[in-house]
Amino acid sequence: MGAQRTGRWTFWLPAAYSLLLTLLITAPLLRPGYLLLRDAVSTPRSYPTDAALGLGDAAPRAVPQDGLLAALSTVIDGGLLVKIILLAALWAAGYGAAVLVRELLGVPLVAQLVATTLVVWNPFVAERLLQGHWSLLTGYAALPWTALAAFRLRTTARARIAPNLPGPFPPSAGHATDERGETTPRTDADPTAAPPRSDRYRTWAALAGCLAAAGLTPTGALLAGIVAVTVAGWRRLAGVLTLAALASIPWLTATAVSGVAAEPSDPAGVTAFAARAEPWLATVGSLAGLGGIWNAEAVPGSRTTPLAAIATVLLLAVVLLGIRRVAAADGDPGRTRVRRILLVLAAAAVVLPALAATPPGLAVMEWLVVEVPGAGLLRDTQKFVALAVPGYALCAAAACLRFSDSARAKWSIGSAGADQPSEGSAESRTDDDSGSASRRAPAGEAPRWAPLLAVLFIGALTFPLLDLGWGVSGQMRAIDYPDSWSEVAGRIDGPGDIAVLPGGMFRRFPYSGSAPVLDPAPRMLPRDVLQTGALPVRGETVTGEGARAQTVEDLLLTGGPATELARLGVGWVVVEQDTPGPHGDSAATLAQLRQVHSTPELTLYQVPDVHPRPAPEHRSLVVAAHILWALLLIAPLVAYGYSSLARRFEH
Repeated sequence: MGAQRTGRWTFWLPAAYSLLLTLLITAPLLRPGYLLLRDAVSTPRSYPTDAALGLGDAAPRAVPQDGLLAALSTVIDGGLLVKIILLAALWAAGYGAAVLVRELLGVPLVAQLVATTLVVWNPFVAERLLQGHWSLLTGYAALPWTALAAFRLRTTARARIAPNLPGPFPPSAGHATDERGETTPRTDADPTAAPPRSDRYRTWAALAGCLAAAGLTPTGALLAGIVAVTVAGWRRLAGVLTLAALASIPWLTATAVSGVAAEPSDPAGVTAFAARAEPWLATVGSLAGLGGIWNAEAVPGSRTTPLAAIATVLLLAVVLLGIRRVAAADGDPGRTRVRRILLVLAAAAVVLPALAATPPGLAVMEWLVVEVPGAGLLRDTQKFVALAVPGYALCAAAACLRFSDSARAKWSIGSAGADQPSEGSAESRTDDDSGSASRRAPAGEAPRWAPLLAVLFIGALTFPLLDLGWGVSGQMRAIDYPDSWSEVAGRIDGPGDIAVLPGGMFRRFPYSGSAPVLDPAPRMLPRDVLQTGALPVRGETVTGEGARAQTVEDLLLTGGPATELARLGVGWVVVEQDTPGPHGDSAATLAQLRQVHSTPELTLYQVPDVHPRPAPEHRSLVVAAHILWALLLIAPLVAYGYSSLARRFEH
């Protein structure tokens, strides 16, 4: 009973600890209200407009995220839905790290908690929360689970099994190693038998679900796809690439049928979105410390002081203490290989974005975004530092055992004599002739100093970044929209797209705080809202793909004729009156329109004799792609049910 109780604690405590860290970060969001911070826009209800499906003028950067919210917000409040996804993502990231290090390293519970801390409580999470990239964090959360699922694909290989060999990180129970270093599950009936077909289906389905969850945004799909391809190995490359493509099919399909892929991105975005050096750190140091986002305003206060350098030194010290142990060969070549792959991936995730921020790197990136369709997805290079986190988690967990092993080895040599094997040797791992057991701690048992080291490492990772707590010092909080938004949405009952004033895509509302926020109109209103896609970054403007939206905005700001608005397919104009921004000579145009509704915050105008644009030809195809992605998302549940039924019939 005692062993079973300990096993339950090992399983549940990392999950509970990850939930605790998540709640410490997101506590201000738990009150009723909506997330409205920079790029994060949650609304009570979203609509399945063409733009939400990726068929607007701009590139489908928020697909299938917007389509999912449009579908589910008909049955659940959209603000609550975003909160649930965000909380689930942060929790899953931390718990996934614990499961990953337990599977690949066999480390005890305290080491798993250190890995969880590193993955949840770090500058990358803080900066992406402040930038409003809640959906990107779902891709971040999927990385440890994707690595784990891809690793377990190696257990599906039909290969001759070699016996387990002892090592510092014993493989999980029920697994063995084949001649090529592939880990393979044991079965009691036949140690050379392949796993049951139902188990193989379930493993592939688990990877499919991980990739689909990461694919809530295009960047998340790319991050998880890189992990899956590198970890799963070449023998499974075709299958993994197929799943990665299916997980990305909503935005791939929308990009293909809308023709946006043929348009080059603005090369000015490369410099604007390049990784940034933080105080007392070069760019490579900022990236190695999991920071360096391009927006200097979207950072916790601690990252603007020398604490940024202290936090980076402490983080890298924890990582470096465990790196040798993670890279060391053990009795399972398959696990060793995967751990080394994740270490190489971590190094590349730091070095390559750092190189991309140098003058030669910027030149290469500018050529890519101009000449290669879709390469604009790569311009925010700091996002890719997320790929370092699984490797960092392994190192942090292994660091907890470093000094403990050294102390035990010295004690063994000193007490047993020079002619006796040390604890780390092969001889010490087996019983001697008299039947005495090895002094080596059993797999999963914490060495004497491991809990103390774990507490020390958790403190080193959290204290320099204490302002990540409580919604990053209150910057991330729930807000309430004025009732005028729902009133205006209910009055839009005719054809035509919607133009908005003032010009630009960002707003500063009295209820949204001091940080600029994306205009909520595209998600709040029931028809397509024209947006230029132009982004003000570091004092410059990066142009977007919305050519028609730019034409309409210029027409309004210069006081053009209403007939031209109608010809361009604009049926409505919404004036947001409680935010600063350019209005130009728009009063001349508005005087030609019919005022439908007015409140202190919003005024709605209708354009007469509008010529609505025809519906996109391939809308049904894009909807089908979203449905396929959703099916992929629930694939693990379906496979688990099938596997359970198959086992029941087998027995």
